[in-house]
Amino acid sequence: MSISQFPPVSGGGIPTGAQSARPSAPVIGDVFYNGTTGILEIYDGTSWIPCSAPAAEPTIAVADVGTGVAYGSAQASITFTAGTIGGKQIGFTATATTGGYSATTTGTTATVTTANNGSYSFTGTAYNVFGVSSSSPSSSATLTTVPQAPTIGTATTSGATTNVTVTWTLGANGGKNLSAITVTPYLNGTTAQTATTAATTSSTSATIVGLTSGSSYTFKVKTTNANGDSLESSATNSVTIPTLITVDYLVVAGGGGGASNNSTDIGAGGGGAGGYRTSAGTSGGGANAESALSVASGVNFTVTVGGGGAAASGGSSSVFSNITSTGGGKGGGGTYGTNVAGSGGSGGGGGANNSPGNAGGAGTANQGFAGGAGTTGNAGAGAGAGGGAANVGGGGGGYLGSAGGAGGNGVSSNITGNAVTRGGGGAGGTGNGNSSASGGSGGGGSGAAAPNTVAGAGSANTGGGGGGGGGNSSNTTRFGAAGGSGIVVLKYPDSFSATVGAGLTSSENTSGGFKIRTFNAGTGNVSIA
Repeated sequence: MSISQFPPVSGGGIPTGAQSARPSAPVIGDVFYNGTTGILEIYDGTSWIPCSAPAAEPTIAVADVGTGVAYGSAQASITFTAGTIGGKQIGFTATATTGGYSATTTGTTATVTTANNGSYSFTGTAYNVFGVSSSSPSSSATLTTVPQAPTIGTATTSGATTNVTVTWTLGANGGKNLSAITVTPYLNGTTAQTATTAATTSSTSATIVGLTSGSSYTFKVKTTNANGDSLESSATNSVTIPTLITVDYLVVAGGGGGASNNSTDIGAGGGGAGGYRTSAGTSGGGANAESALSVASGVNFTVTVGGGGAAASGGSSSVFSNITSTGGGKGGGGTYGTNVAGSGGSGGGGGANNSPGNAGGAGTANQGFAGGAGTTGNAGAGAGAGGGAANVGGGGGGYLGSAGGAGGNGVSSNITGNAVTRGGGGAGGTGNGNSSASGGSGGGGSGAAAPNTVAGAGSANTGGGGGGGGGNSSNTTRFGAAGGSGIVVLKYPDSFSATVGAGLTSSENTSGGFKIRTFNAGTGNVSIA
């Protein structure tokens, strides 16, 4: 190789001079001693390269990798720009200023993996065969990752649904706000259906629907941010989805008792019918049929048959699982200004001439109607009747010996295979007269009247209200009568059987592919399987 002598050197040697004195048209291999930098340079066809010095100090730019980076292993992307004062580099090294994390590359970018997301500073160096450059100025970036996997909680299902509630505890978000939380069901280790997205990104539970009865599932949870998905949590406990049985029902509460009277010429109010709810026909209070209830196979639920109220007492509620019918309201009357009519499934009738007690009691929406009001102002006024499942109780009669109001009528249901009317209101008592008012159809008791007609009790297992006492000196006619007990009837496919616990009295018959279980008294647990 020939060495250009530029500027000419007397007696030979390597040309030298200030940096500005470099040859203007060098060729590859020309050598020049740069007096400005004190470094021997060689021309590589493009630029003058120091040939006897460590690599030049680089500059760096730092960026967060973020996307797809696993939680616990944040990554920074370092881009190097070679320096101009120093030897040509072979490669670069990036180093975090804390933690000792580093990466080396022979290209112009390197990826440094740290322990976790957060703010990090980095410096860069270049190296060649002569040594390592000084460190670049530091550059910082906030590093992010995908979220940390949630910690799984439990999977639970209630006794009367195929839905499962899954709980969890959220982990760290990886430095980015969460955008979704998803729960995936697994059946025998295989994804069973599309994942469910939790309601919010801070949720710690979700309800999974649409699962198959009789199958056993586990569930896993993962979270998502702008960088991607976390790992899935570990699996929940295994949950077996119950088999649900559709049950139609009639639930009638006990009727209220009619009021007694201590006056010779004022009738007392009749008792209101017990609340009337059913999925098999019209419900009380003019309501449509309710939806049939689903119960889990083999899981206990409660049945309670409400008793009828004693004289001037409200009836007791009847219950089937979460279906409750309210006891009938008591009749009003007996003494001036006291013993007001009671509200209930159907309201009790108001007593006559008994302000403010002459108003009838209110019924419960979708179960029964209000009781009728008693008349006021004169001796011998009739009392209001108890409300029924089908209509409001009658108002009190007129003056001097007029009869009390007739009880409100009940509602008919054929859930047992035969049409039976239940839920009639008790009639009001007659004030100082001979005419006895009739109880409502469906078990309502008649009202008392002078001199010998006593109040009729509500019929058993109809929820009928008791009749009110009459205005007469005879204790016999002045007493109100008790309300009738309620009833609970369940209808379900005949491929299943009921197990009835102690404390309940019931009977069963079969009709048209269904079993009909009728509960006449008591309270206790029942299961169907």
